Amino acid sequence: MSPLAWIVLGGVLMCVIALIGSLTLLLPDRILSRILLPLVAFSAGSLIGGALFHMLPASIEQLDDPLLASILVVAGFALFFVLEHYLHWHQCHLPDHQHEHHHKPLVSLIVIGDGLHNFIGGLAIGGTFLIDTRLGIASWLAAAAHEIPQELGDFGVLVHGGLSKRKALLVNVLTASTFLVGGLVTYVMAQSIDVAWLVAFAAGNFLYIGASDLVPEVHKKIDDATGFNLLIAFFSGLGLLLLVRLVLPH
Repeated sequence: MSPLAWIVLGGVLMCVIALIGSLTLLLPDRILSRILLPLVAFSAGSLIGGALFHMLPASIEQLDDPLLASILVVAGFALFFVLEHYLHWHQCHLPDHQHEHHHKPLVSLIVIGDGLHNFIGGLAIGGTFLIDTRLGIASWLAAAAHEIPQELGDFGVLVHGGLSKRKALLVNVLTASTFLVGGLVTYVMAQSIDVAWLVAFAAGNFLYIGASDLVPEVHKKIDDATGFNLLIAFFSGLGLLLLVRLVLPH
C-alpha cells in the first residue's frame, strides 16, 4: 500500500480503538480493574520501546546528526511536559464556584488535551510512514497500545463528568479522529518539511507519556499481589517492540 493508504488506515483504526471505552459497559468492575493496570504497564513499555528501538534510531539515520535528533527528542518531551503542566495548573486554579461543579471543566480539559495529543501523534506517525512503512507500523502499534487503557480511562471520566455513555463514546471517537487529521497534514506538507524531524519529536512525546504519565501510575497502585504481573506486562511491551525491530529491520 502507499504511505497515504497506511496513514488513512492508521487513523481509521485509531477511531475504532476509541470505541473500546464501550467495554466498560460490558465488563464487570472487578474484571476491568484487574486488566486495566497491566494494560497501562504494557503500554508504558511499548511506548518507551517504540521511541528507543524504532523512532530515535530512524531519526538519527535520516537526519545524520545525533545531536540534532537528541534536541528534537527533548523538544518533544518538553512540549508534552508544558501541555500537561498547563492543564493541571488550569484545573487547580479554577474559581471556587467552579470547584464545586468541577466536572464540566474537567471534561473540557480531557477533550482538549486528548484531541491535541492525538493530532500531534498523527503528525509524527504520519511522518514515520513516509520514511518507512515498517517504522510507521511499529510506531503505530506503540501508540495504539497506549490508546487502549487511555480510552477506557477517558470514557469513565467523561461519564463521571456528566455525559451520557453514548455521548462519551462519540466524544472519544471525535478526539481520536484528530490523529487522522494530523497524519493527512503531514502527508500534504511532506514536500516542504523534513519529516525526520517529526519522528525525533514524536520519540520525545512517547518517552514523556510512557515514563512520566504511565510508569508513575503503575507505581502508585503496585502491591505484592500485582507487582510481578505488572513487571511482566511492562517488559512484554518493551520486548514486543524490540522483536518487531529485529524481525522487520528498517
